[in-house]
Amino acid sequence: MKSQVSAPSGLDADLRDRLNPLTRSTPQFHRSKLINAMSTASCVSRTSNPLPPEELPTRQNPLADVVAYSQEGYVTPEESDSLARWMSRLKLQSPRTNILCLSRSTRVAKRILDIIVASGLLILLSPVMLLTAIAVKLTSPGPIIFRQTRVGVNLRKSRQDRRRNLEHATATERRKPGRDRRLELRYGREFTLYKFRTMRTDAEKNGAQFAVRGDSRVTSIGRFLRKTRLDELPQLWNVLRGEMSMVGPRPERPVFIEQLSAEIPDYLQRLGLKPGLTGLAQIENGYDNDIESFRRKVKYDLIYLQNCCVWNDLKILLRTIRVVLTGSGAL
Repeated sequence: MKSQVSAPSGLDADLRDRLNPLTRSTPQFHRSKLINAMSTASCVSRTSNPLPPEELPTRQNPLADVVAYSQEGYVTPEESDSLARWMSRLKLQSPRTNILCLSRSTRVAKRILDIIVASGLLILLSPVMLLTAIAVKLTSPGPIIFRQTRVGVNLRKSRQDRRRNLEHATATERRKPGRDRRLELRYGREFTLYKFRTMRTDAEKNGAQFAVRGDSRVTSIGRFLRKTRLDELPQLWNVLRGEMSMVGPRPERPVFIEQLSAEIPDYLQRLGLKPGLTGLAQIENGYDNDIESFRRKVKYDLIYLQNCCVWNDLKILLRTIRVVLTGSGAL
């Protein structure tokens, strides 16, 4: 017997009447996403943000306004000031969930852009990187390059574990402790991120922690590198290796993702794209060191996911130059 999923009682009558027949004809796997999308759309003020005629729901496309909301970023008036209105908005038929929703031509063009820009910057800035390496070595003891595990793109579909029955217990026991690949990739594909070291070698002797303004762990040269973003230049190698993109969500550490995904709804959806050296959230929101700033970052990352294209990438790269020159958003 199929389980019946009905619309939440919090939705207004119009949305609820449209959602109920859809959930009855929608596979179980998609029902929760459909309800969540409707619930989000119902929070949007229709009077303050009227939709154009082509984005109003019809019999052929009953979720037109929901799709438009996810693409255009319709938000409450209080949030409207924080939106990147300068970004080009794409007209999509359905919301994107990950990089595979981009057209093949867009993915190829984005990768070509990554290779050209990363290679050009490595050649052009090689003298600057050499001087930076010397400065790091002379001003504090420890390695020049800082290596850290970060979480990359996640293309795995969430699905139920088919090995729940006790009769499969013996097969499960054959797995060696710490070797379950499902746990290793539960957030995304992990990779080693490279940066010029800006903190003391004992910076995390008390465990992982976010950087704060005026952090005493930062070295003298490290403050300058962070303000000018020069510490990020070694990540151009990550871009060439295909682990990162020039533009995308900022890669986060696994230990922080576990905490943030439990506190911020839809946090894991930002892992649908390759992490970026720069991105919409990085230039609009700056560094993140508290829950509220991470909430804003998720909003920007999801807006970028729905409007990811080469033209917007070029816009973000140009605005990154201003951020680097002014040092805005640095800690």
